[in-house]
Amino acid sequence: MKNIKQTLLIGLALVGFSASPFALAQSNPAASVPAAGAQELPGHSPQDMEKWHEKMKERAIKHQAELHERLKITPAQEPAWKTFTQAMTPPSMPEHMHSQDQEKLSTPERMALSLERMKKHEALMQTRLDAVKTFYVALTPDQQKIFDESHKRMQKEMQERMAKQMEKGGRVGTMERH
Repeated sequence: MKNIKQTLLIGLALVGFSASPFALAQSNPAASVPAAGAQELPGHSPQDMEKWHEKMKERAIKHQAELHERLKITPAQEPAWKTFTQAMTPPSMPEHMHSQDQEKLSTPERMALSLERMKKHEALMQTRLDAVKTFYVALTPDQQKIFDESHKRMQKEMQERMAKQMEKGGRVGTMERH
């Protein structure tokens, strides 16, 4: 359990710190057009970020379908499954400030903004944890073993991807540290 918490906190910290100066994803495409003379990071356009987010949603749906099949969810467990998958579905892309707007903020203001994002991530994780706990008790002991193995495998894969990205010159996900 300590490893899971540590991994999640590291992941949230990396997302929060790497996203704050480079948060380019906008839910309003018209507002995401860079100002004249402003530079956009290659491969980090709002459209690219939206495509990435859609790809992640598709992967989540595929994973849920595979897990549903492996767990052999019974009709009596379907309501718990539906509640679980709804809580685990990635939320819509958050609206972020343009990087040039963030540059106008003082360091304490940028850190406060980053902390606020981390708090939102933590609240989302708490919601997901509550959903997992509720769903988990609806499973049989055999289903719980399958569920545990699936989660361990996903956690290991995520840790390996993060380690590989860190080895590639400090890259995390698709965002570079500068």
